[in-house]
Amino acid sequence: MRLPRDELLTKARHPVGLAALLDLAEVVLRTWQPTWSAFVDAPLQEEALERLSSLSELAWQRDGGHPGAERCRMLCHRRDQPVELPPPIQGLLIEGNFLFDPISPDDLRSALHSMGAEPHDLGDLWVRGDRGGQGLISPSAAEHLQGRRGQLRDVEIHCDVLEITQLQLPAQRNPKRLTTVEASCRVDAIASAGFGMSRSKVVSQIKAGRLRLNWEPVRQGSRELKVGDRLQLQDRGSLELLSCTLTKRERWRIELMRR
Repeated sequence: MRLPRDELLTKARHPVGLAALLDLAEVVLRTWQPTWSAFVDAPLQEEALERLSSLSELAWQRDGGHPGAERCRMLCHRRDQPVELPPPIQGLLIEGNFLFDPISPDDLRSALHSMGAEPHDLGDLWVRGDRGGQGLISPSAAEHLQGRRGQLRDVEIHCDVLEITQLQLPAQRNPKRLTTVEASCRVDAIASAGFGMSRSKVVSQIKAGRLRLNWEPVRQGSRELKVGDRLQLQDRGSLELLSCTLTKRERWRIELMRR
């Protein structure tokens, strides 16, 4: 079976990543062996599931090591083939003293890259107080990083591989439906109401690059949202705009799903 690659890649938002998943799919079709992809980010996962679900011979699953993971590995297998293949994911402890120099997950990721870890071998990373962070990585990255020392700015860091069960995974939020009435459907108004913070705090999160719209960094708080748009705020979960209805008083009744 030959896949309709040109059709599947036409006007793709993430053509390079999607092409790599198509390469994986062709191997699975040829060998009949279910196979996990490298770690891929959430926008590519969503586009892949949307476009590749039309392939009747194949099925896809994703797993990032914990239920709320953004970066996941994708399992491709024949649809009629039972699959019991755990995801090849291990835990990582990244220790360092950041009491006077707070860090972000992006800082951790950059430090691991500088230590030789490939981007596609790194899943989610998160900060644990002022002592460093934890994360989810591939077995090959685990082998490379085990016991290795590196530098994050002026702080020495040390890596140790753990089982996922030994990690302090990020807290999972139960989905919650919210209703609010706002003067507009602007990013800053909806983020303020949905995440429970002031407009000025939202602006500071935008400037710090922590607020994203449909997985892309938000540049302007004045941007108008539409139904189906999603906001993601680092360490605070996500919001989905379910409805936006104009009231008799010329204000907007907004329904949100917070996760």
